[in-house]
Amino acid sequence: MNDLGNGEGRGGGLRPAGWAGGGAGGGGKGSCSRPHFLRRGWGRRSPGRPDTLGPGQEKPTQPRPRRARSVAAMTEGFDCTKCRESLYGRKYIQTDGGPHCVPCYDSHFANTCAECKELIGHDSRELFYEDRHYHEHCFRCFRCDRSLADEPFTCQDNELLCNDCYCSAFSSQCTACGETVMPGSRKLEYGGQTWHEHCFLCSGCEQPLGSRSFVPDKGAHYCVPCYESKFAPRCARCKKTLTQGGVTYRDEPWHRECLVCTGCGTPLAGQQFTSQGDDPYCVACFGERYAPKCSGCGQPITAGLGGGKYLSFEERHWHQDCFSCARCTTSLVGQGFVPDGNQLLCRACSEADH
Repeated sequence: MNDLGNGEGRGGGLRPAGWAGGGAGGGGKGSCSRPHFLRRGWGRRSPGRPDTLGPGQEKPTQPRPRRARSVAAMTEGFDCTKCRESLYGRKYIQTDGGPHCVPCYDSHFANTCAECKELIGHDSRELFYEDRHYHEHCFRCFRCDRSLADEPFTCQDNELLCNDCYCSAFSSQCTACGETVMPGSRKLEYGGQTWHEHCFLCSGCEQPLGSRSFVPDKGAHYCVPCYESKFAPRCARCKKTLTQGGVTYRDEPWHRECLVCTGCGTPLAGQQFTSQGDDPYCVACFGERYAPKCSGCGQPITAGLGGGKYLSFEERHWHQDCFSCARCTTSLVGQGFVPDGNQLLCRACSEADH
């Protein structure tokens, strides 16, 4: 009975690779993952170990003579479940279906490496990811051949890539610092270029622009205050920057609200106006202050400013409609006339006086 003693395999080894716990190491396209390791144990049946028990066995006692058949059954050989060869003195691997010798276990339970297509033996360190199994030495970056067994990786189009290779191939480069913009980090994109958030700075004050408005200018980027201070035109009247709109007068920029009549303060943008010296005036104020007066009606003559044509004679001026005979009111435009003191007479009226 002492020959039935268990060896080191008592309690069985670890489950076979096909039964190992845990799922895929997470990850997938564009995300970092870690593989899952499978571990196995092995046992050995050794004769001459009388007091060591196998799984589920109790310590045998001295059989009674009438139980001889049962005792004989217990002394039968400890064999491989598949090939039925004796496991005494040999390594074995315990499964729920019974003990297996190493060759039978490898042929029936070992997984095939997705990379080299060879069986992953019981004594190999095995990794699996998304239902694929690998030898430890086969689980490597597709591009640089670096081992991925103990570091994060990314699966891109069914290719396993280390972080460095993934970033080099698929991540953008920061326009400012030239470093890789790592997946998941905050970045800014403009005009087909990419920046780290902390690298996208105003070219003036060198402060991060972040989500603030900015103005591009010849490859540089400015926050609005810096751009206005450096480049924006300034109003000829108030000297403040023009951020939008505005009008041009005498080749100088003006705020629309700053271009007003010097006389009455009426806004002149979009209206006819003229100037006296450097001061702009609306038509009414200019006529009232500076325009010559018609010798006929006494009103200002604003010819060229919507006031129609006018005629002049001996430093006197008339609206075209007012240039007529002082007696018969016949228009003298294009006709001969005769001065009579401060009056102008047509020829007929002048001859009648004589």
